[in-house]
Amino acid sequence: MSLRSGARALARAPLFILPALALPTALAAQLPSSALSVRAGGREVVWWRSQSAPTAWHAPDPVVAGAVRWTAVRPGLERGRLDLSGEHVGWRVAVILARLDPARFTLRLDTAAIDGDPDWSIDRLPAGAALAVNAGQFTGDRAWGWLVMDGRELQPPGFGPLSSALVIDAAGHVSIADAAEIPALRAGVRAGEGVRAAFQSYPAVLVGEGEAPEQLRGAGRGIDLQHRDSRLGLCTLRDGRLLLALTRFVGLGDVLNRLPFGPTTPEMAAILGALGCRRAVLLDGGLSGQLVLRPPRGPLVRYPGLRAVPLALVAWPNPDP
Repeated sequence: MSLRSGARALARAPLFILPALALPTALAAQLPSSALSVRAGGREVVWWRSQSAPTAWHAPDPVVAGAVRWTAVRPGLERGRLDLSGEHVGWRVAVILARLDPARFTLRLDTAAIDGDPDWSIDRLPAGAALAVNAGQFTGDRAWGWLVMDGRELQPPGFGPLSSALVIDAAGHVSIADAAEIPALRAGVRAGEGVRAAFQSYPAVLVGEGEAPEQLRGAGRGIDLQHRDSRLGLCTLRDGRLLLALTRFVGLGDVLNRLPFGPTTPEMAAILGALGCRRAVLLDGGLSGQLVLRPPRGPLVRYPGLRAVPLALVAWPNPDP
Protein backbone atom coordinates (compact mmCIF):
# COMPACT_ATOMS: atom_id res chain seq x y z
CA MET A 1 0.00 0.00 0.00
CA SER A 2 1.73 3.15 -1.24
CA LEU A 3 1.33 6.33 0.78
CA ARG A 4 0.79 8.45 -2.32
CA SER A 5 -2.92 8.69 -1.57
CA GLY A 6 -2.46 9.01 2.20
CA ALA A 7 0.31 11.62 2.39
CA ARG A 8 -2.05 14.55 2.80
CA ALA A 9 -3.95 12.82 5.61
CA LEU A 10 -0.70 12.04 7.37
CA ALA A 11 0.45 15.62 7.09
CA ARG A 12 -2.72 16.74 8.85
CA ALA A 13 -2.49 14.13 11.62
CA PRO A 14 -1.09 15.30 14.98
CA LEU A 15 1.91 13.49 16.43
CA PHE A 16 0.50 11.65 19.41
CA ILE A 17 -0.63 8.20 20.42
CA LEU A 18 -3.82 7.70 22.33
CA PRO A 19 -3.15 5.88 25.59
CA ALA A 20 -4.02 2.20 25.68
CA LEU A 21 -7.41 2.00 27.35
CA ALA A 22 -9.09 -0.99 28.91
CA LEU A 23 -11.94 -0.76 26.41
CA PRO A 24 -14.58 -3.47 26.24
CA THR A 25 -14.48 -5.80 23.28
CA ALA A 26 -17.99 -4.56 22.41
CA LEU A 27 -16.24 -1.72 20.58
CA ALA A 28 -15.19 -4.29 18.01
CA ALA A 29 -18.82 -4.50 16.89
CA GLN A 30 -18.11 -1.23 15.07
CA LEU A 31 -15.78 -3.06 12.68
CA PRO A 32 -17.04 -4.19 9.26
CA SER A 33 -18.40 -7.71 9.53
CA SER A 34 -15.77 -10.35 8.75
CA ALA A 35 -14.28 -13.56 10.12
CA LEU A 36 -11.07 -15.55 9.75
CA SER A 37 -10.71 -19.31 9.87
CA VAL A 38 -7.79 -21.73 9.77
CA ARG A 39 -7.62 -25.44 9.09
CA ALA A 40 -6.96 -27.32 12.31
CA GLY A 41 -7.65 -30.93 13.20
CA GLY A 42 -8.91 -31.64 9.69
CA ARG A 43 -11.58 -28.94 9.74
CA GLU A 44 -11.99 -25.21 9.29
CA VAL A 45 -12.00 -23.40 12.63
CA VAL A 46 -13.18 -19.79 12.94
CA TRP A 47 -10.74 -18.12 15.33
CA TRP A 48 -11.56 -14.42 14.87
CA ARG A 49 -14.76 -12.47 14.28
CA SER A 50 -14.92 -8.72 13.91
CA GLN A 51 -18.00 -8.55 16.15
CA SER A 52 -16.05 -9.99 19.09
CA ALA A 53 -12.50 -8.94 18.21
CA PRO A 54 -10.14 -8.48 21.16
CA THR A 55 -8.74 -5.01 21.68
CA ALA A 56 -5.37 -6.42 22.76
CA TRP A 57 -3.24 -9.50 22.16
CA HIS A 58 -1.13 -10.59 25.11
CA ALA A 59 -0.26 -14.10 23.89
CA PRO A 60 -0.45 -16.13 20.66
CA ASP A 61 -3.71 -17.77 19.73
CA PRO A 62 -3.00 -21.50 20.19
CA VAL A 63 -5.11 -22.55 17.19
CA VAL A 64 -3.41 -20.12 14.82
CA ALA A 65 0.12 -20.58 16.15
CA GLY A 66 -0.35 -24.35 16.12
CA ALA A 67 -1.36 -24.28 12.45
CA VAL A 68 2.06 -23.00 11.35
CA ARG A 69 4.72 -25.54 10.45
CA TRP A 70 8.16 -23.98 10.71
CA THR A 71 11.15 -25.01 8.59
CA ALA A 72 14.73 -24.00 9.43
CA VAL A 73 16.43 -21.98 6.70
CA ARG A 74 19.66 -21.53 8.66
CA PRO A 75 20.50 -21.03 12.35
CA GLY A 76 18.31 -18.24 13.68
CA LEU A 77 16.09 -18.03 10.59
CA GLU A 78 12.92 -20.02 9.91
CA ARG A 79 10.14 -19.87 7.37
CA GLY A 80 6.55 -20.97 7.70
CA ARG A 81 3.13 -20.70 6.12
CA LEU A 82 -0.34 -20.08 7.48
CA ASP A 83 -3.39 -20.78 5.28
CA LEU A 84 -6.44 -18.67 6.09
CA SER A 85 -9.99 -18.37 4.79
CA GLY A 86 -12.41 -15.47 5.02
CA GLU A 87 -16.18 -15.31 4.97
CA HIS A 88 -18.55 -13.65 2.50
CA VAL A 89 -16.44 -13.82 -0.67
CA GLY A 90 -14.90 -17.21 0.04
CA TRP A 91 -11.36 -15.93 -0.28
CA ARG A 92 -8.28 -17.90 0.69
CA VAL A 93 -4.94 -16.33 1.59
CA ALA A 94 -1.55 -17.83 2.34
CA VAL A 95 0.51 -15.93 4.91
CA ILE A 96 4.22 -16.45 4.18
CA LEU A 97 6.22 -16.13 7.39
CA ALA A 98 9.88 -15.53 8.18
CA ARG A 99 11.08 -15.55 11.79
CA LEU A 100 14.54 -14.16 12.55
CA ASP A 101 16.69 -13.94 15.68
CA PRO A 102 18.43 -10.52 15.46
CA ALA A 103 21.24 -11.73 17.72
CA ARG A 104 22.43 -14.02 14.91
CA PHE A 105 22.27 -11.44 12.12
CA THR A 106 23.43 -7.97 11.15
CA LEU A 107 20.57 -5.91 9.76
CA ARG A 108 21.13 -3.01 7.38
CA LEU A 109 19.11 -0.88 5.00
CA ASP A 110 19.74 -0.98 1.27
CA THR A 111 18.63 1.43 -1.45
CA ALA A 112 18.61 1.37 -5.24
CA ALA A 113 17.46 3.81 -7.92
CA ILE A 114 17.99 4.37 -11.63
CA ASP A 115 17.47 7.87 -13.05
CA GLY A 116 15.66 8.81 -9.87
CA ASP A 117 13.20 5.90 -10.02
CA PRO A 118 13.10 3.16 -7.34
CA ASP A 119 14.97 0.08 -8.52
CA TRP A 120 15.32 -2.26 -5.53
CA SER A 121 13.87 -5.74 -5.82
CA ILE A 122 14.77 -9.14 -4.44
CA ASP A 123 16.89 -9.67 -7.54
CA ARG A 124 19.34 -7.28 -5.85
CA LEU A 125 19.87 -9.56 -2.85
CA PRO A 126 23.52 -8.89 -1.90
CA ALA A 127 26.01 -11.72 -1.92
CA GLY A 128 26.08 -13.50 1.41
CA ALA A 129 22.83 -11.98 2.68
CA ALA A 130 20.33 -14.40 4.20
CA LEU A 131 17.11 -12.36 3.96
CA ALA A 132 15.82 -9.24 2.27
CA VAL A 133 12.42 -7.58 2.24
CA ASN A 134 11.07 -4.26 0.99
CA ALA A 135 11.02 -1.77 3.85
CA GLY A 136 8.66 0.99 4.93
CA GLN A 137 6.21 2.82 2.73
CA PHE A 138 6.99 5.23 -0.08
CA THR A 139 5.62 8.38 -1.60
CA GLY A 140 6.50 9.16 -5.19
CA ASP A 141 10.02 7.86 -5.79
CA ARG A 142 11.25 8.10 -2.20
CA ALA A 143 10.93 6.19 1.02
CA TRP A 144 8.42 7.84 3.33
CA GLY A 145 9.24 9.17 6.78
CA TRP A 146 12.19 8.86 9.12
CA LEU A 147 15.28 7.30 7.58
CA VAL A 148 18.61 6.70 9.33
CA MET A 149 21.51 4.87 7.68
CA ASP A 150 24.98 4.34 9.16
CA GLY A 151 24.09 6.58 12.10
CA ARG A 152 23.12 9.55 9.88
CA GLU A 153 19.62 10.92 9.55
CA LEU A 154 18.79 11.15 5.85
CA GLN A 155 15.11 12.11 6.25
CA PRO A 156 13.12 13.58 9.15
CA PRO A 157 10.17 11.70 10.62
CA GLY A 158 6.78 11.75 8.99
CA PHE A 159 3.87 12.73 11.21
CA GLY A 160 0.93 10.66 12.34
CA PRO A 161 -0.24 8.76 15.39
CA LEU A 162 -0.10 5.39 13.61
CA SER A 163 3.48 5.69 12.35
CA SER A 164 6.05 3.38 13.92
CA ALA A 165 9.75 2.88 13.26
CA LEU A 166 12.01 -0.14 13.13
CA VAL A 167 15.15 0.86 15.01
CA ILE A 168 18.56 -0.86 15.02
CA ASP A 169 20.87 0.46 17.71
CA ALA A 170 24.66 0.60 17.78
CA ALA A 171 24.85 -2.83 19.44
CA GLY A 172 22.63 -4.40 16.79
CA HIS A 173 19.53 -4.66 18.98
CA VAL A 174 16.29 -4.33 17.06
CA SER A 175 13.01 -2.83 18.26
CA ILE A 176 9.85 -1.18 17.00
CA ALA A 177 9.27 2.32 18.36
CA ASP A 178 5.76 3.72 18.65
CA ALA A 179 5.21 7.23 17.25
CA ALA A 180 5.56 8.98 20.61
CA GLU A 181 8.99 7.41 21.13
CA ILE A 182 10.54 8.58 17.86
CA PRO A 183 11.47 12.17 18.94
CA ALA A 184 13.71 10.91 21.78
CA LEU A 185 15.40 8.42 19.46
CA ARG A 186 15.95 11.17 16.92
CA ALA A 187 17.66 13.28 19.57
CA GLY A 188 20.06 10.38 20.12
CA VAL A 189 20.92 10.33 16.43
CA ARG A 190 21.69 14.05 16.49
CA ALA A 191 23.96 13.46 19.49
CA GLY A 192 25.81 10.79 17.58
CA GLU A 193 24.64 7.93 19.75
CA GLY A 194 22.02 5.24 19.96
CA VAL A 195 20.62 4.56 16.49
CA ARG A 196 22.58 2.96 13.67
CA ALA A 197 19.65 2.52 11.27
CA ALA A 198 15.92 3.19 11.29
CA PHE A 199 12.98 3.48 8.95
CA GLN A 200 9.42 4.56 9.56
CA SER A 201 6.25 2.92 8.30
CA TYR A 202 2.48 3.16 8.55
CA PRO A 203 0.05 2.08 9.91
CA ALA A 204 0.98 0.56 13.22
CA VAL A 205 -1.51 -2.25 13.89
CA LEU A 206 -0.27 -3.29 17.36
CA VAL A 207 1.23 -0.81 19.82
CA GLY A 208 2.43 -0.75 23.40
CA GLU A 209 2.06 -4.27 24.76
CA GLY A 210 -0.07 -5.75 21.99
CA GLU A 211 -2.96 -3.26 21.95
CA ALA A 212 -4.92 -2.56 18.78
CA PRO A 213 -4.78 1.21 18.15
CA GLU A 214 -7.97 3.15 18.74
CA GLN A 215 -8.16 3.97 15.01
CA LEU A 216 -8.51 0.27 14.17
CA ARG A 217 -11.41 -0.32 16.55
CA GLY A 218 -14.17 1.39 14.61
CA ALA A 219 -15.04 3.19 11.39
CA GLY A 220 -14.59 6.93 10.88
CA ARG A 221 -11.30 7.21 12.76
CA GLY A 222 -8.94 7.90 9.86
CA ILE A 223 -8.28 4.36 8.61
CA ASP A 224 -10.08 2.50 5.81
CA LEU A 225 -11.20 -0.66 7.60
CA GLN A 226 -12.86 -2.32 4.58
CA HIS A 227 -10.17 -2.15 1.91
CA ARG A 228 -8.64 -5.52 1.04
CA ASP A 229 -5.08 -5.76 -0.23
CA SER A 230 -2.06 -8.02 -0.17
CA ARG A 231 -0.22 -7.13 3.03
CA LEU A 232 3.28 -7.15 4.44
CA GLY A 233 3.66 -6.89 8.19
CA LEU A 234 6.70 -6.62 10.47
CA CYS A 235 6.56 -7.24 14.19
CA THR A 236 8.60 -7.94 17.29
CA LEU A 237 7.77 -11.09 19.22
CA ARG A 238 7.91 -11.18 22.99
CA ASP A 239 11.13 -13.21 22.95
CA GLY A 240 12.91 -10.52 20.91
CA ARG A 241 12.70 -12.16 17.50
CA LEU A 242 11.39 -10.43 14.38
CA LEU A 243 8.49 -11.80 12.36
CA LEU A 244 7.69 -10.93 8.75
CA ALA A 245 4.28 -11.84 7.33
CA LEU A 246 3.57 -11.52 3.60
CA THR A 247 0.10 -12.43 2.32
CA ARG A 248 -0.55 -14.05 -1.03
CA PHE A 249 -3.95 -14.57 -2.62
CA VAL A 250 -4.45 -18.27 -3.32
CA GLY A 251 -5.37 -18.22 -7.00
CA LEU A 252 -4.51 -20.16 -10.12
CA GLY A 253 -0.91 -19.64 -11.12
CA ASP A 254 1.90 -17.35 -10.02
CA VAL A 255 0.45 -14.17 -11.54
CA LEU A 256 -2.93 -14.52 -9.81
CA ASN A 257 -1.17 -15.34 -6.54
CA ARG A 258 0.33 -11.85 -6.62
CA LEU A 259 -2.95 -10.03 -7.16
CA PRO A 260 -3.39 -7.20 -4.64
CA PHE A 261 -6.19 -8.85 -2.68
CA GLY A 262 -6.09 -10.02 0.91
CA PRO A 263 -6.90 -9.07 4.50
CA THR A 264 -8.28 -5.79 5.76
CA THR A 265 -6.14 -3.78 8.19
CA PRO A 266 -8.07 -5.05 11.28
CA GLU A 267 -7.75 -8.61 9.99
CA MET A 268 -4.01 -8.18 9.51
CA ALA A 269 -3.73 -6.85 13.05
CA ALA A 270 -5.53 -9.97 14.26
CA ILE A 271 -3.25 -12.27 12.25
CA LEU A 272 -0.12 -10.70 13.71
CA GLY A 273 -1.56 -10.63 17.22
CA ALA A 274 -2.56 -14.28 16.98
CA LEU A 275 0.98 -15.17 15.93
CA GLY A 276 2.35 -13.64 19.13
CA CYS A 277 3.37 -10.16 18.00
CA ARG A 278 3.86 -7.43 20.60
CA ARG A 279 4.30 -4.39 18.36
CA ALA A 280 3.53 -4.57 14.65
CA VAL A 281 3.49 -2.24 11.68
CA LEU A 282 2.54 -2.73 8.04
CA LEU A 283 5.10 -2.18 5.31
CA ASP A 284 4.34 -1.45 1.67
CA GLY A 285 2.25 -4.37 0.45
CA GLY A 286 0.13 -4.41 -2.69
CA LEU A 287 2.30 -4.70 -5.77
CA SER A 288 5.46 -3.95 -3.75
CA GLY A 289 5.48 -6.78 -1.21
CA GLN A 290 8.47 -9.07 -1.76
CA LEU A 291 10.67 -11.33 0.33
CA VAL A 292 13.67 -13.56 -0.35
CA LEU A 293 15.51 -16.07 1.85
CA ARG A 294 18.89 -17.66 1.17
CA PRO A 295 19.67 -21.03 2.78
CA PRO A 296 23.35 -22.05 3.11
CA ARG A 297 22.83 -24.50 0.25
CA GLY A 298 20.28 -24.83 -2.50
CA PRO A 299 18.15 -22.29 -4.36
CA LEU A 300 16.80 -19.04 -3.02
CA VAL A 301 13.31 -19.01 -1.52
CA ARG A 302 11.69 -16.19 -3.49
CA TYR A 303 8.41 -14.30 -3.15
CA PRO A 304 8.70 -11.56 -5.78
CA GLY A 305 6.68 -8.37 -6.06
CA LEU A 306 5.40 -6.65 -9.17
CA ARG A 307 7.23 -3.34 -8.82
CA ALA A 308 10.57 -2.04 -7.57
CA VAL A 309 10.84 -0.04 -4.34
CA PRO A 310 13.33 2.50 -2.97
CA LEU A 311 14.30 0.78 0.30
CA ALA A 312 14.95 -2.71 1.66
CA LEU A 313 15.86 -4.35 4.95
CA VAL A 314 18.67 -6.90 4.53
CA ALA A 315 20.05 -9.43 7.04
CA TRP A 316 23.54 -10.95 6.95
CA PRO A 317 24.37 -13.93 9.18
CA ASN A 318 26.92 -13.17 11.89
CA PRO A 319 30.01 -15.38 12.09
CA ASP A 320 29.54 -18.41 14.33
CA PRO A 321 30.97 -17.88 17.83
